[in-house]
Amino acid sequence: MRNAEPVAIVGAGVAGLTTALGLARQGLATEVFEQAGELTEVGAGLQLSPNASRILIELGLGPALEAVWSEPDSISLVDGRSLRPLASVPAGARARERWAAPYGVLHRASLQKILLDAVASEPLCRLHLGYRIERDPSEVITEAIRRRPGIIVGADGIWSRMRASIPGAAAVRFSGNIAWRLMLPGAQAAGCLSADPVTAFLAPNAHLVAYPIRESGGFNLVAIVAGKPSDSVWAGRDSEDRRQEFAAAFKDWHPDLRRMLEVAASATYWPLCTVDGGSWHNGRDTILIGDAAHAMTPFAAQGAAMAIEDARELARCLTDASDIPSAFARYDAARRPRIERVRKRAAFNRFAYHAAGPVRIARNLVLATKGPEALAADLDWLYGYGAPRR
Repeated sequence: MRNAEPVAIVGAGVAGLTTALGLARQGLATEVFEQAGELTEVGAGLQLSPNASRILIELGLGPALEAVWSEPDSISLVDGRSLRPLASVPAGARARERWAAPYGVLHRASLQKILLDAVASEPLCRLHLGYRIERDPSEVITEAIRRRPGIIVGADGIWSRMRASIPGAAAVRFSGNIAWRLMLPGAQAAGCLSADPVTAFLAPNAHLVAYPIRESGGFNLVAIVAGKPSDSVWAGRDSEDRRQEFAAAFKDWHPDLRRMLEVAASATYWPLCTVDGGSWHNGRDTILIGDAAHAMTPFAAQGAAMAIEDARELARCLTDASDIPSAFARYDAARRPRIERVRKRAAFNRFAYHAAGPVRIARNLVLATKGPEALAADLDWLYGYGAPRR
C-alpha cells in the first residue's frame, strides 16, 4: 500500500520514533507530533531483550546502541532475604548465539536520543514539537501540515488522548503494584551487585531488579511492591510517607539490600497501570500501538520491546496490505495473540517473584531442578521472536 498522504504519529517516545523510522525505511513519509516543547531526558534504565534489539539493529541502530549499552552475562534470580542464588539464565555471548541478537541494558534517555537522531536524519520523517491534541486529531494535524493524513498512529503512551477516538478501546486500570525507580552510584553498591548480570532479588510481596548503567557507572534499581496510587498524582518524587511505606516493604530483606535502597538517589514512584483488551483501531484511519493500546506490568521487562515489535509489524502491514482496513486487520491478528501471551508471562512472573509461604518453597524447588539451558529454552518463544530459523 502506497498512500500519497503521510502517516501521522502522535507521540515521540520509543513507540512513535521506532514507527516513524520503520515506515521511512519502507518509503512511507511520516509526521511525528509530540506535546512536549522539547524532548528531555526521561525515565531510568531499560532492558532491551533480543526480540527488541534485533529490530533496532535491522533499522541500522546497532553501532549507536553498542556505544552506550552493556550486555549482561546473565539474568540471575536471587533470594532477597538471604542472598542465596536461585537460578540464572545465560545472556551475553550466549544470547547472541541462541536468540540471534544481543540482550542489552542502557538508560532509556539514551535509546530515545538514538531514535531521535535517526529520525532527524531521515528525509521522510518530520518532527513537530509542542503540539497537544485537545480536539479532533485529524483536524489538528491537517492544520499543522496543511494536508489530511492518510493514517494516524496513536503512540502517546498509557495516558493516551488518542484512545478516546477509538470506539471500544479499553480503559486504564491500576494493577495494585507500585514501581520505585532509583539510581545507585557504583561506589555505594553492595557486594551482591556486580558489573555483569541483571539480578532480580525476590521476596514475598516485593522484588528488586538491579543492573549496571554503563553511561553513569552506577546501577539502575527498580523495586516493585504492592501498594495504592496517590490521591492526587500518578507518579512523583518520594515523600516521607511514601518512603516509610517503601522501607516497610523491605524491612525483612538482607541488610546489604536495605542499605542500598536507603542511599539510592533520584527515587520516583510509579503506580503500575495496564490497558487490557479493547479495540486498537477504528477500522478506518486511526490505530493505537505500544502502551496506548496494551500497557502491561513490567514483570517480564517487555514494555518497550512490545512497542518496538508493534512498530515493525505495523510498518510491514502498511507496506504489504492493499488498503488501510485490511492492514489494520492483519496487524491486529498478528499482534493480539503475541501481546496476550506476553501479558500472561508477566502475570506468572508476578506470582512467582512475590510468592510467599509454601508457594515460595515450591518455586525454589522448581528453579533448583532447572539448569541454565532449560531456563533459557523457556524463553525461546519470547526472545527468539522474529529470529531467522536455524
